[in-house]
Amino acid sequence: MSIEKAYNIWADQYDTNSNKTRDLDQQATIEALRAFDFSKVIELGCGTGKNTVSLLEKADQIIGLDFSQEMLNKAKAKIQDERVEFRKADLTVEWEIEDGYADLITCSLVLEHIENLDFIFGQAQLKLKEGGVFFISELHPFKQYSGSKAQFETDQGTEELETYVHHVSEYLEVARQNGFELIDLKEHFDEESKVGIPRLIGITLKKRSS
Repeated sequence: MSIEKAYNIWADQYDTNSNKTRDLDQQATIEALRAFDFSKVIELGCGTGKNTVSLLEKADQIIGLDFSQEMLNKAKAKIQDERVEFRKADLTVEWEIEDGYADLITCSLVLEHIENLDFIFGQAQLKLKEGGVFFISELHPFKQYSGSKAQFETDQGTEELETYVHHVSEYLEVARQNGFELIDLKEHFDEESKVGIPRLIGITLKKRSS
């Protein structure tokens, strides 16, 4: 099953089913962006708008991109705000947004579905203003090594989505090659004691001045 078709099916239950990864991502995103001021935002993989709501507490404009029309339909029904524009888009082709538009780009639970990180980071570099922030929240590679991946339940059983493993070193090297410097890297656990395998990795990057 294609990623687009899978997320279209998942959309009806995405906000309501039990999903530790979704909930921790929302928490991690709010925590990471608390220290930053931003006005114009590109939200990659905006989905049902679960993080859009908190971004609107600061942002003047948000462009939310997602490849699933059904996810976007949920977002549009939930968030009716003139500051937000939701667009169906394939992130693996050139983003139809002016260069230097955003002072923040967020990417939540998207990159495990994309094989070529270099293209994504290259587009982010183009669409950000100098000094702009690129925040990434993804399923931790350690979790992927243990066999975990995006999945949801259907009447026919568990539907697993096609994913790619990206190592921590790959994220950082591709970021460096595309003109970003590391601001922060955090690992997020299910338990406050931080035992076992972290569920998510959060990477905050800054576009270097030319």
